[in-house]
Amino acid sequence: MTTPADGWLPLSAGERAVAIEVLVHGPLSRSEIARRLDLSAGSLTRLTKPLIESGLLVESAEDSAPGGTRQGRPSQPLDIVAESRFFAGFKITADRVYGVVTTLRSDIVARRDLPLTTHDPDLVADLLGEMAEGFARDFPALAGIGIGVGGSVEKRAVVGESAFLGWNDVPLAALVEERTSLPVVVENDAAALVEAESWFGAGRGLDRFVVLTIGAGIGYGLVLGGKRVAGAEDGLGVGRHWLVNPQGPLTPDGDRGSAVSLLTIPSIRYQLRAATGRDLTYEEILASAAAGEPMAARVVEEAARALGALVAQIANFAMPQKILLAGEGVGLVDVAGPLVEETLLAGRHPRADPVDLETKVSDFHDWARGAAVLAIQVLVLGLTEA
Repeated sequence: MTTPADGWLPLSAGERAVAIEVLVHGPLSRSEIARRLDLSAGSLTRLTKPLIESGLLVESAEDSAPGGTRQGRPSQPLDIVAESRFFAGFKITADRVYGVVTTLRSDIVARRDLPLTTHDPDLVADLLGEMAEGFARDFPALAGIGIGVGGSVEKRAVVGESAFLGWNDVPLAALVEERTSLPVVVENDAAALVEAESWFGAGRGLDRFVVLTIGAGIGYGLVLGGKRVAGAEDGLGVGRHWLVNPQGPLTPDGDRGSAVSLLTIPSIRYQLRAATGRDLTYEEILASAAAGEPMAARVVEEAARALGALVAQIANFAMPQKILLAGEGVGLVDVAGPLVEETLLAGRHPRADPVDLETKVSDFHDWARGAAVLAIQVLVLGLTEA
């Protein structure tokens, strides 16, 4: 389809470290870069010269960099050329594919989504190839593709299992690479969102950071030492067995009283339908609860207590500096935030540090942006596996 844009190779380890520091945290003054990477002024000059000559780094306006100093001659901070390369990110749901194009710094510059009328892997790959082709026409410097899927993914290439799509052992990266001639990385969608928030979002610069997502399912990701902790459990639905209220409701998905049975949108809708016979949307249930409708209020209150208990458990065991609550289900906090906070505090030691809980309503284009960040990481780190 297209020829991949040039990567960052060849770069020495030192040059790559400087470039990544500026990419994630910049613009930065030379003195700040030297401090962060423990480099002498001479070593930094030697490392930055080829990056500037290649056009990867540029000198930006004075005083725009955090942490810069004004001693002696004014410093011109270094910044990345964010529009030098673009990346496509896709989020696959059961019935639609959402796509975005981002800059090297993950800013979304284009969006497109198309209906998914089949789950046949070859036809899904055809659709992804078609969407990537359209993006490449508008952004010739397209350098890679990231794909987020609900389910387990092996070696960032093969969808091991996806209940939403009915897939097992689908070599999705290879299928899309055949159609696009671009490097492709595939990952569990929640893991991709964690990477995006750790590099460019709420967790940037934090050593210990957690992302908890609620929506069609429960997603969880942990960052330690500034790196996401990857494991065999990624995408296997840990929330089905994460008990927060053993006396909670029994639903078709998840153990009784689990995070999935209490917090996911399908389970909340199921609970109200089973109790009243009414099939309401998630937004309608939240609105009914806010208006004081008894059964909707009861279901929402149980979900709020479950969320507070879950966040308390995470804070107690992982001790993160921040927990980001994301996903299409976070409207629960708008309706029942005080109850979430009350239950959270009840599950914590009175002298424990306050939990820095940030909420972010994420649409599917945000999830697609997370997938694009995977492609950015492949380019700048040279990695295909977590």
